[in-house]
Amino acid sequence: MPGLLRHLHACNTLASPAGLTPFLIGGRQVGWLAPETVRALASCAGEVRADGRGLHLAPAGTPAAASRALAALAERLAALGLCRLRGEAFDVREHPGGPVLATLDRGALPLFGVAAEGVHVNGLLRRGGRLFLWMGVRAADKAVAPGALDNLVAGGVPAGLDAAATLIKEAEEEAGIPPELAAAARPVGRISYSMAGPEGLRRDLLHCYDLDLPEGFVPAPRDGEVERFELWPAEEVLDLVRRTGRVKFNVNLVLIHLFLRERLIGPEDPEAAALAEGLGLG
Repeated sequence: MPGLLRHLHACNTLASPAGLTPFLIGGRQVGWLAPETVRALASCAGEVRADGRGLHLAPAGTPAAASRALAALAERLAALGLCRLRGEAFDVREHPGGPVLATLDRGALPLFGVAAEGVHVNGLLRRGGRLFLWMGVRAADKAVAPGALDNLVAGGVPAGLDAAATLIKEAEEEAGIPPELAAAARPVGRISYSMAGPEGLRRDLLHCYDLDLPEGFVPAPRDGEVERFELWPAEEVLDLVRRTGRVKFNVNLVLIHLFLRERLIGPEDPEAAALAEGLGLG
């Protein structure tokens, strides 16, 4: 599929949850399980139980107890080669903004179909009436999209933090942006998608921000996630997104969202209406 809509379709590959089993903690659904995962959990009768609603985490006590039970299940599934644990805990909720029911290793989130939240920051520079974007070039050893172009700042929201605190942390760690400058980032929207893949189901909610950077400020890689930063004219980034796959898959959505807001994709574009609707701008 040519054009920009292909990026929305690439991130929204779950047409229906048919065939998936709801996963519940304390009676609240927090995820979806593929048949392979359900079969792998069949031997964990003391830790999970099945009924007509789905598969339940057996301990229905405190979030701490649920977290320990989930960690044991995740380690067992990782030992079977079904996921790769990353040593970073994410909060588990029934819905965004809801109470934390447990925590789970980031690498196991797709396997359990648990939603994750992330922060993406567009680094903007306005010069002579033109818009420029600071783009990161992802490190060659990254497990996901090595060498691809990325937002100025992007990262998952870990357990115990919200999007705003994650932005401040990631901005300094990834790009050397001081907290007082990062705090000026403006929230501009949220993008959600559900992507079925070999590792399970990615259910991501991206908190999108714009950050105007002063002339002369050059972001600097700090934590090895990014090899370097490059300053691109926005129209060239749009052309790249439209024609190629050089940008990380979900970053395309954040950039298209920006291009619509900045009218670089105008209403005359044949894809504009569908893009705006798909990204929550319709």
